[in-house]
Amino acid sequence: MKRDKPKYKQIIDAAVVVIAENGYHQAQVAKIAKQAGVADGTIYLYFKNKEDILISVFEEKMGLFVENLKEIINDEISTSDKLLKMVENHFRVLATDHHLAIVTQLELRQSNKEIRLRINGVLKEYLTLLDDILLEGLENGEFDEYLDIRLARHMVFGTIDETITTWVMNEQKYDLLQLAPKVHKLLLSGMKA
Repeated sequence: MKRDKPKYKQIIDAAVVVIAENGYHQAQVAKIAKQAGVADGTIYLYFKNKEDILISVFEEKMGLFVENLKEIINDEISTSDKLLKMVENHFRVLATDHHLAIVTQLELRQSNKEIRLRINGVLKEYLTLLDDILLEGLENGEFDEYLDIRLARHMVFGTIDETITTWVMNEQKYDLLQLAPKVHKLLLSGMKA
């Protein structure tokens, strides 16, 4: 099926708003269609059902994180600075899109097991890129030679994720980006050589 990319993006962006404002379970396809400015039936030209919309939202938006992280990895900067830029990027993307922050931090966690498994598959590429940063730091001596990559990945992503979730739960009352250097320093204290 050939998709009209602008309309597809329009529906994805509308879904983010509707899911954030109504919750996933109350986000009816009709509400998404209305927010997108399309007929209800148009949604089904692009998506099988509401679950497909949620997964597509995550795929599309996670693609932004992945592309940004690929650019960061290719920068000619220290591994420590790459880690800082990763944290800043993750925080910036969600700080500038409050609806997306609500969807990724709250609504995706309430989905069923099948959806979570598919989302984990999408997240895998991002975590693999994080592993690349950690391995680089290990190989160039910036990180402790006994660093457990798997544990460090969980620590880094978990800290980023929990910091953003807390920010969302506190109704985004403070500047998330100001926390990036503090989070970075905390993470480095556990990994530096």
